[in-house]
Amino acid sequence: MPLGDAHPPVKPFFRVVTPREAREALSAIAPVGTTSVDVLGCAGRVLAKRLTVPEDQPSFHRAHMDGYAVRARDTFGASSSVPAYLKLAGAVEMGKAPPSALRRGCAMRIATGGMLPDGADAVMMIEYTEEVAGGQVEIQKSVSPWEHVIRIGEDIAAGAEVFPAGRRLRARDVGALTGIGITEVEVYARPRVALIGTGDEIVDPSVTPRPGQIRNVNQYSLRAMATEAGASVVDLGVCPDEPETFERLLHQGLAEADVVWVSGGSSVGTKDMTLDVISRVPGTEIVFHGISVAPGKPTILARVSREGGAVIPILGLPGHPVSALVIGDVFGVPLLRSQGGEPAAEAFSPRNVARARLARTVDSSPGREDYVRVRLRDEGGGRLAEPLPGKSGAVFSLVHADGYIVVDLHREGIEAGEEIEVVLF
Repeated sequence: MPLGDAHPPVKPFFRVVTPREAREALSAIAPVGTTSVDVLGCAGRVLAKRLTVPEDQPSFHRAHMDGYAVRARDTFGASSSVPAYLKLAGAVEMGKAPPSALRRGCAMRIATGGMLPDGADAVMMIEYTEEVAGGQVEIQKSVSPWEHVIRIGEDIAAGAEVFPAGRRLRARDVGALTGIGITEVEVYARPRVALIGTGDEIVDPSVTPRPGQIRNVNQYSLRAMATEAGASVVDLGVCPDEPETFERLLHQGLAEADVVWVSGGSSVGTKDMTLDVISRVPGTEIVFHGISVAPGKPTILARVSREGGAVIPILGLPGHPVSALVIGDVFGVPLLRSQGGEPAAEAFSPRNVARARLARTVDSSPGREDYVRVRLRDEGGGRLAEPLPGKSGAVFSLVHADGYIVVDLHREGIEAGEEIEVVLF
């Protein structure tokens, strides 16, 4: 239903929360549903159920070296000066069962990965053997029982946990799954994020901006950010500063996605409409309007309750590009990872960090958490983090940065030379 004149403006709502409170509110949002996928498509997805091994791996005693399958007791006391001699009893072909059991006093050729014949309990490395006349194998070293053998279940035993629920599967995990015969896994669905940009001043990147206009940075960057986080994107484009149009796009996003990201219109100004329109959506709870951070303080979180118990979050991001991208990285991406099934404690923790010394002092105002972009450089045998200048509209302060440092809201800054943790982009 369009806003029109029938709806008076919503009274301003201000509830500024700490970064910790913001993370707690975001991490309380439940993951999306689950789905079964072929193992070939599971990389990057989060397991919805614990996986266990259906059978011992390996399921047979397997040679760990090229050489000869032997009975260890038949080699005891053998050396290069006093070798033992065993009868050659054939060979184990790769991919096939041994031709027979191994009798006492015999040896059987075997390659790495081959199945040990019954009766064998060790592999003599080929370097310490020589086939001699009379169909015999000269053994020049003794071996212990099960030496150079991977025993049944030694890699992993039947019933053991392969991966816990909540694990984001990596490419190398795929091979482990296929190696134990798992060809389909239950994972969390990819969160669908609807992107809505706002602002009369935003134009397409292909357009030469007129005075007062800017090219669309946020929509493209946020889309890439959401995709990297494992989400699928419903791009609803850029909305002019028209409440009726924004309301229509917002309802479309709520109908088609699991979370809505709105870029722009979240600060206090004569044309800012985001909070006003969001507040009118039936079943909406405004969780906060503002986080004690810089950049990105005018961030909104709302929750929309739907029939059946579903809750769809709306994240209102600042319009300035650096603010939008920093808030997207610090709060938006962890939300998507959490909605995608990753445990909240992991989703909201920095993934890649580096230690460095601060190149120059950074000042901060107590009561807010500052995210300061830095560039890393090696100097004097150590690593320095150099703070980069740039306000919230200076996009290239992000491009030139390797990451950011966090100034705690209880501190007035960080002194030059102090060792710090850099969250890497």
